[in-house]
Amino acid sequence: MTSLNAAVITIRLVISAVVQRLLYDYVGPVGLYKIGQLRSLSQLLMSIASLGTFSGIVKYVAEYKTDKEQLQKLFSTTFVFTIIGVLVSGISLLIFSSEISNYLFATEDFSYIIKLTAIVIPFVAVQRVFNGVINGLSEYKKFAKIDLFSYLFSIALTIFFLFKYNLDGVLVAIAITPVIQVLVLLFFFFRTLREYLHFKDLRLKSPMAKSLLAFTLMSVVSSILLPLVEIDIRSMLEEKMSGKDAGVWTNLTFISKNYMVFSGSIFTLYVIPKFAGIYSSTTFKKELFNIYKTILPLFAVGMLVVFLCRNIIIELLYPGLTEMAPLFKWQLLGDFIRLASLVLLNQFLAKKLVRNFIFSELFSLVVFYVLAQILVTPFGVEGVVLAHLIRYILYFFLVAFLVFRYFKKQKAMTNNETSE
Repeated sequence: MTSLNAAVITIRLVISAVVQRLLYDYVGPVGLYKIGQLRSLSQLLMSIASLGTFSGIVKYVAEYKTDKEQLQKLFSTTFVFTIIGVLVSGISLLIFSSEISNYLFATEDFSYIIKLTAIVIPFVAVQRVFNGVINGLSEYKKFAKIDLFSYLFSIALTIFFLFKYNLDGVLVAIAITPVIQVLVLLFFFFRTLREYLHFKDLRLKSPMAKSLLAFTLMSVVSSILLPLVEIDIRSMLEEKMSGKDAGVWTNLTFISKNYMVFSGSIFTLYVIPKFAGIYSSTTFKKELFNIYKTILPLFAVGMLVVFLCRNIIIELLYPGLTEMAPLFKWQLLGDFIRLASLVLLNQFLAKKLVRNFIFSELFSLVVFYVLAQILVTPFGVEGVVLAHLIRYILYFFLVAFLVFRYFKKQKAMTNNETSE
């Protein structure tokens, strides 16, 4: 799975580098900052539109893949959640399109993009739900095909609209990308999907509402608050420094997100389903060590290459933005520690440890936001990246403590039951 994922990510990285250079040449750093704002909004809507059910779908599909009755309960509940999420997010975008445009881009000129996004909301929700099913079934070969072809089609659309309509065209392409993603997903996955999801049996009932609400709460923190924090930090950089500085940080995080994509699919396709079936500390440590020895060395080598080639990367993607070079070391170190932390964090999702998850994520976001606000004055954009590194150092120790405290509590409970 790692090899297949690596091949897909490599192709994506090469294409992404070419597209990013085109975007830089045509719209400049300020345009890239605006693109980053819309991408953060899209990330935010992925969770709101499905009411944050993605991780819950992954967990319960992995557990109930042979239990058709439980699966129908899960999908009926998801159906209800999705209808609520689509209606709330779509209506909100339509009503407050001008205000949202002003918040994201400091102008109401892009309110039409917000309205277009509102129309596409149902596709956003469907794509998120179906992706959860794919991940829960650990269909990593099909997921790789879907991911690659969706990416290729969306990139082709982005390039076409860039040449035709410049920045406005790119924003439109980003807004309608979920439509392409759903069509590609159905082309490759419809037969398998039909085996597990019987559309005619879906009911407007939510028998698993309590179970999925836990994941909704976790998603509010990780998938909704994070994009909001990113949006606010970009706005802060534009206000305190300049749109170009906001673009520099956006470009750096874009590079980071591209190589971190490699870890995301491994977590949802392998780690969460695997951790869901582990109940002892010894087995967990063994699996954790296995994941670490497989993934961390690969990332360490990859990140070292990125660091050594940082000036080449800047020259290829963002010529003239030499102020990005000193930022790489802090971003890469922070991302490496983040990767080690996220492996542990998946135990919270696998075991539905809601309070631990919410506390650790809120801690991470608050530390990042506060430190970014404090450090930006003396260090500029570098202060925001330093905040990123400090955040994940503290986050790693917190998550590790909470995970192993969970196993100690489980062991103590087992011992008490045995003695009784």
